Amino acid sequence: MGIQLSKGQRIDLTKTNPGLTRAVIGLGWDTNKYTGGHDFDLDACAFLVDAQNKCVNDHDFIFYNNLEHPSGGVVHTGDNRTGEGDGDDEQLVVDFTKIPSYVDRVGITVTIHDSEIRQQNFGQVSNAFVRLVDEATNQELLRFDLGEDFSIENAVVICELYRHNNEWKFNAIGSGFSGGLASLCQNYGLQV
Repeated sequence: MGIQLSKGQRIDLTKTNPGLTRAVIGLGWDTNKYTGGHDFDLDACAFLVDAQNKCVNDHDFIFYNNLEHPSGGVVHTGDNRTGEGDGDDEQLVVDFTKIPSYVDRVGITVTIHDSEIRQQNFGQVSNAFVRLVDEATNQELLRFDLGEDFSIENAVVICELYRHNNEWKFNAIGSGFSGGLASLCQNYGLQV
């Protein structure tokens, strides 16, 4: 079991784990019993941003329709449309050695697909977490459980990986957004 982080906590990744070059970011969640008649489809995304916290181009946005950054630095392993079962529901594989030098940080987010139409929000989601696993050893290095802080939000910035003095660090954010994926994209400088 890795280090358990709380909201706002930052932790060093590559300095304290010198062999860490590839990490699996596992995201998971459960949905509360819900009578709206629609299934929940939560989607993990990654935004590779520069020092101004903006994506330089559309390729810097990794999601179910763009699974791999051209550099190979971030790869989405595929869309899970149900979230059934225990463990990770979706995963992103990060290769710190391949992330382009202009990328200052990688924002990891989760959104609810068609949340406005289906009238769904993170108040109906429980047990949401992110964990970071060293791909080489399969050892979980850290975990951040989001808790139940959300009511009306339909998108969450869960965490960031960021570069500091040529080392990579992890920031447990847990910040909710309304407006879903579109507002997140605008936040990171993408046109939708």
